[in-house]
Amino acid sequence: MAAYNQDAPARLVSGDAQPADDIALDRALRPRTLDDLIGQDKVRDNLRILIQAARARGEALDHILIYGPPGLGKTTLSHVIAHEMGANLRVTSGPAIERAGDLAAILTNLRKNDLLFIDEIHRLNRAVEEILYPAMEDYALDIVIGKGPGARSVRLKLPPITIVGATTRLALMTAPLRARFGATFRVDFYSLEAMEQIVARAARLMNTSIDPPAISEIARRARGTPRVGLRLFKRVRDYAQVKANGHISPALAVEALQLMEVDALGLDDLDRRVLRTIIEKFAGGPVGLETIAASISEEGDTIMDVVEPYLLQLGFLDRTPRGRVATQRAYEHLGLPYEPPRQPGLL
Repeated sequence: MAAYNQDAPARLVSGDAQPADDIALDRALRPRTLDDLIGQDKVRDNLRILIQAARARGEALDHILIYGPPGLGKTTLSHVIAHEMGANLRVTSGPAIERAGDLAAILTNLRKNDLLFIDEIHRLNRAVEEILYPAMEDYALDIVIGKGPGARSVRLKLPPITIVGATTRLALMTAPLRARFGATFRVDFYSLEAMEQIVARAARLMNTSIDPPAISEIARRARGTPRVGLRLFKRVRDYAQVKANGHISPALAVEALQLMEVDALGLDDLDRRVLRTIIEKFAGGPVGLETIAASISEEGDTIMDVVEPYLLQLGFLDRTPRGRVATQRAYEHLGLPYEPPRQPGLL
């Protein structure tokens, strides 16, 4: 699961994990087997072959790297892989492993064929990475004993283990670390059909009465992200418990989602503020990222990493060398009259 940033305001439509509420929900609804997994068909089919081959040979699974946006199931995949291999899973994250000794302690406590899942693996520091290399290549741990001229290196043998790494920022991983993974998979945003199946499964597991059109309403606003879909479903379920004796009808689902300020395409207030700023304050653009950030009192990194990816996916925003430009589709979604962007040198 992605690390939760306590300094950032919680957004219902954020793919990042949020405190205990999200974590408990993830655990309760998490698939356990490849057959239970919904979506990510190519990843699932490739994993099935890798796991069956490794089990037939009685060997540890190849090291696996999974990358993609937050909330798409990278942690869930690690649990599924461990269950299918009949192995124990140890979960940690790059920021949690501060020193080489921390990783050494984890590695020496693993048993044969165990899996070590490292979330946000791109945030490992270089000293820790150096410890990981021989562990992945030779199942060995190199430890330096002593200091100065009398220091010596001791190599400890490790049992065959599998490292499963997850990252939202593949480009930030060092090339030597990427090269040590035998299999690399990208998880993509889920289709509407897959999201409907995920919401329907959650309703089934949580004994919630819901009409099929209401499932579609929630799935459509989930931004192709299971974590967002499950979070919205839980909030709609709470609303139905108070307003309609627990049953979720299409009208009630729309009413609840409107109360949360999540519109028909899954945009929230921050998304709409960014678009309106570009359109109303800067005539649709082009406008620089830092100018947008200053105009709405947000960090530029927040807009670039959290807001823009989904707006780009919808085709509401263009990145140009001169700045961000709102597209005609963005105007139409906000109900504003469209004006083509200004051309350089023209009045």
